[in-house]
Amino acid sequence: MGGVSLPWSPAAAGEPLVSVVGVDAGGAPPHPAVAPLLAGARLVVGAARHLAAVTVPVGAATVVLGPLAPALDRLVAAVAAGAPAVVLASGDPGFFGIVRRLRATGLPVRVLPAVSSVAAAFARAGLDWDGAAVITAHGRDLRPALNACRALPAVAVLTAPGAGAAEIGAGLAGWPRHLVVAEHLGTDAERVTRTTAEAAAERTWADPHVLLSLAPTAEAGGKLRSGVGPMRTDNQPAAAPAGGWALPESAYAHRDSMITKAEVRALVVARLRPRIGRLVWDVGAGSGSVGIECALLGAAVVAVDRDPAAPVAANAVRHGVHLRVVTGDAPAALRGLPDPDAVFVGGGGTDVLDAVAARRPGRVVVTLAALDRVAPAVHLLRAAGYAVSGSQLAAARLADLPGGSVRLAATNPVVVLTGECP
Repeated sequence: MGGVSLPWSPAAAGEPLVSVVGVDAGGAPPHPAVAPLLAGARLVVGAARHLAAVTVPVGAATVVLGPLAPALDRLVAAVAAGAPAVVLASGDPGFFGIVRRLRATGLPVRVLPAVSSVAAAFARAGLDWDGAAVITAHGRDLRPALNACRALPAVAVLTAPGAGAAEIGAGLAGWPRHLVVAEHLGTDAERVTRTTAEAAAERTWADPHVLLSLAPTAEAGGKLRSGVGPMRTDNQPAAAPAGGWALPESAYAHRDSMITKAEVRALVVARLRPRIGRLVWDVGAGSGSVGIECALLGAAVVAVDRDPAAPVAANAVRHGVHLRVVTGDAPAALRGLPDPDAVFVGGGGTDVLDAVAARRPGRVVVTLAALDRVAPAVHLLRAAGYAVSGSQLAAARLADLPGGSVRLAATNPVVVLTGECP
């Protein structure tokens, strides 16, 4: 064993007593330090399949992982008694794994990671993944993972029973996505399937599995293939966009100045609170400037506009974001859309606002230029149970004058209303 060093982890005194060992999802042999750790263990904790794959020393106790609390109690007792313990886990235990729970319990740990299931899944698919987002749906609400798949071109999802490829495939209806489903990675039963969202929704998959959601990317000749494709240059899909937001109107194609002005857009986007894991509707999208800037901040976006020639789709391509564009008259066009977390209403009457409020998003933001529409909108939102705040924005922009002087040129004032569920 000469020359083998173990990952260091701080402990109150001496070497940590809980060694967390990753079982390689790619099927590679274990780290050479694993055998002596197991040989000296007095307690070995792991899933049944992991315990069956190693040699447990005679006299060592075992705990088969099911509910985590009993295993944590046994580990705490082992540490208190000075008995070395080993925890077996899939792949990299520090990557959405058991290390977080062990540390939260106060257990001193050292970790021997193996290839994670996400790395193995991308490897099996033959894809680079340095720009991909990784989301877990294990023991959590499925919606953030689903919205990440809707918003981003490459997402790996760690699944759980009832929150896997079938459910995500069903939720991706209307979004063009290719899926890769990796089951039983690193075992003789390994299966990697390339499929569509629609087909995935109709199948039963082994739990747990890794799901890769990939937006189709264009090749030369106009063909579509599945792959990670071009990513944002900062490689941080949840970060603030490198180019900023509240971009000038010149950053978007628009019709006859029908676009939410930058000063107004800055407040609107702030009120919508877009982020990864949330779904925003942009109703009356037009140029799509509001929805696009929400997508730049990581949100999934559905842009609705009655005009099939609206430049929203072209603007989305220009800014490198993925939107779902729905063409039709609201409120009818809103039926069947997935429930939003926030909605921007930039066009339509009180019937549109009423239909939006009926879907109970957490936040509704409305822009109004006509003063006679303000009071009805406020009353409607309050009647629907929303707390309403509002302000009028009247910006004046610098404009050049002959001779090098400047003046202020006023833009049309706009009222911004925000309805928030208590």
